[in-house]
Amino acid sequence: MAPAVSAQEIRVWSGYPELAPFYEHVAEGMKAEYPDLSVKVEAIALREHEKRLALGLTSGEAAEVIELGTSTATRYLENGLFNVAPEAVAAFVQDPANFNDFFRDSASYDGTVYGLPLFRGQSALYYNTEMFEAAGLTEPPATMADYTTYAEALTQRDGSGAPTVSGWSMRLSGGGQGIAEKFWINMFQYGESLVEQDADGKWKADFANEQGRAALKQYLENVHTLKTVTIEMPADAEAFEREQTAMFIRESWVIGDIAAKAPDLPYATTTLPRGSIVAPVSLWISGEGAEAEAAWAFAQAANEPDNLLWLLDNVGWLPNRSGLDYSAILEAKPALAAFVDYPETYEFFSLPNIGPVEEILTRTAARLTEAFANPALATDDAAIDAVLVATQDEINGLLQREGLLAE
Repeated sequence: MAPAVSAQEIRVWSGYPELAPFYEHVAEGMKAEYPDLSVKVEAIALREHEKRLALGLTSGEAAEVIELGTSTATRYLENGLFNVAPEAVAAFVQDPANFNDFFRDSASYDGTVYGLPLFRGQSALYYNTEMFEAAGLTEPPATMADYTTYAEALTQRDGSGAPTVSGWSMRLSGGGQGIAEKFWINMFQYGESLVEQDADGKWKADFANEQGRAALKQYLENVHTLKTVTIEMPADAEAFEREQTAMFIRESWVIGDIAAKAPDLPYATTTLPRGSIVAPVSLWISGEGAEAEAAWAFAQAANEPDNLLWLLDNVGWLPNRSGLDYSAILEAKPALAAFVDYPETYEFFSLPNIGPVEEILTRTAARLTEAFANPALATDDAAIDAVLVATQDEINGLLQREGLLAE
């Protein structure tokens, strides 16, 4: 299904620096069939990637191959800034043997295929097995109540009682969208979502309730009452790899990062109590003529089974394509099992594919950040409810502005 490609140079824009070796691996594998094709990979941090896309796509200066999550791609699809997939690519994406309906739809807009699904973000719990053993914990946490109980047992403190190793690294600061997404993941375990879609395809926030309060209160109790973690403490993957935290929730790419930066780290992974976020990422094409043809050829090569298995094995991101045999990789890297071998009852949710999703996440994160820093909220359910109501109202206001608010 590969098109003819003459001497060309194409660029690949990625928002994940760790994926640069993958794209270079794909390009290397294409040399036999496309000896005159030059592929330039430009992978930078995600927020910077999103900024250059906003400028590059509107000015016509974007790369030919663009890696982007569906939720962010929607605004560009709405404005016709990505190419419609050629017939052969569309047939490949629509074949249920290659992708299930979720990933097919994630690369489509109004029923038309525009992209090639590539990989997804999906979360699980990482925990330090030696710290668990030292704390007398023999099993990973199974409920959200366990998470707090375990965090108390795992926190290491100095002589004054101040935490020196956090029991549970929660996302309390940093990039705005990440704060809101991580809160959503935790709230989902309680049975609630940041926004939900109705039967008419509209959206609404409705989390100012018992479940929402439980999720926000858990953050506040851990930060201010139990002091198992602080806003100032090292956090996330880097803290876990340096054994500055005992457990945290993150995507599968951390496995590859640990292998590279902390290969002797004693750790394991496990599924979350109810389910996980799934954030699908696809390759989208811009440009015209021979460059666009070469870009589609590259996107198709990236989706070859051998390359996708290389992606999982060497980078850690989960391929979206169906029917791949992970057995050899799982035998060597059992930590990946929590991401591909989960209970039948496991549930998934995804960011909505709507234009204002980033504004919703950013504004939610701003309210959460302010709440996390307010110790008075920790023991005041009415005040927590007020924060949730204000956040919910702001989200629904944004949805109403866009004509997306459900009744």
